[in-house]
Amino acid sequence: MDKKYRVGVIGHTGRGDYGHGLDTVWLSMPQCEIVGVADADPGGLKKTVKKLNAPAGFSDYRKLLEKARPDIVGIGPRWLDQHRDMVLAAAERGVHMYMEKPFCRNLEEADQMVAACEQSGAKLAIAHQTRYSPKLQAVRQLIEDGRIGDVLELRGRGKEDHRGGGEDLWVLGSHIMNLMHYLAGEPRWCFASVLQQGLPVTGEHVQPGKEEIGPLAGDMVHAMYGMDHGITAYFGSHRNAGASARFGLQVYGSKGVVEILTGYMPSVFFLDDATWSPGRGDSRWIPVSSAGIGQPEPLTDVHHGAGNVAACKDLIAAIEQDRQPECHPYEGRMTVEMIAAVFESHRQGEPVKIPLETRRNPLTLL
Repeated sequence: MDKKYRVGVIGHTGRGDYGHGLDTVWLSMPQCEIVGVADADPGGLKKTVKKLNAPAGFSDYRKLLEKARPDIVGIGPRWLDQHRDMVLAAAERGVHMYMEKPFCRNLEEADQMVAACEQSGAKLAIAHQTRYSPKLQAVRQLIEDGRIGDVLELRGRGKEDHRGGGEDLWVLGSHIMNLMHYLAGEPRWCFASVLQQGLPVTGEHVQPGKEEIGPLAGDMVHAMYGMDHGITAYFGSHRNAGASARFGLQVYGSKGVVEILTGYMPSVFFLDDATWSPGRGDSRWIPVSSAGIGQPEPLTDVHHGAGNVAACKDLIAAIEQDRQPECHPYEGRMTVEMIAAVFESHRQGEPVKIPLETRRNPLTLL
């Protein structure tokens, strides 16, 4: 018989809850059995134990790890202040992890989390669900086949709602940074500016970020990255710019453009036009499915939560094959590095090399 994996679920009601379905995904995994839930909020714990039909509930996630002895834990809280401690506690016990993004609050924490996984051999997968999308694989194949020619630049934007600027960069920009890294290789440098009401951010603007992000500032972000192979990548976010439909990434090549939004089955479009200007001639945006450009989508049974299921299946395969998951701790750290580089470049007023020398949150040094 195939191994049955014991799963613990960690959340914190009122402080990030259980992320985007990181509690219920295990109910869709026949090879897994939930052995316990941890939640420091009594009401939230009682509710989740019932929802998941869990045999045990714990107010402290360390007790869950010690007494329920899971093989895997889902680390659900969206708030970042507990991510490092939860990962270290699981890793030191050799427990594998599926966790909500972003990875953590700063590079000091990221380095510690990576080191803990390296030392114990615990596998950790991050819930950037777009990374597990069959449409993303079609995008990568399209690029590798040369359909947009040589990749020249990437352009990404956040949702640009009331969180626009620094918060958007952290919460939603993390998806874009991860996609940039995946599609364009390693970032080598960053040159950026961060503004607050039209003025360059200073120490006076720094405030505690929502959802325990850490020190935060800025309602406008402009960032440029030098990637591998001479590719340049851009990220921007303006607060209340009113166009959350822009949230995604466009990859510009010498022959055309491909655009990918976010999610497990995101909207993807291809523009076969070297001028990058649909409507100037006969060019138009063509939908891309998991089967390719202009092809009907063959996947018809995609359900809510399918991205988490795909990620957890990959995590189990990574455990059994002793490899890194598709979206692993090194990528989680690089996403944090790209975000931190924006604030470090702004602080220094010049381009900064990646990896960064300072591992602290740069806003604490303003």
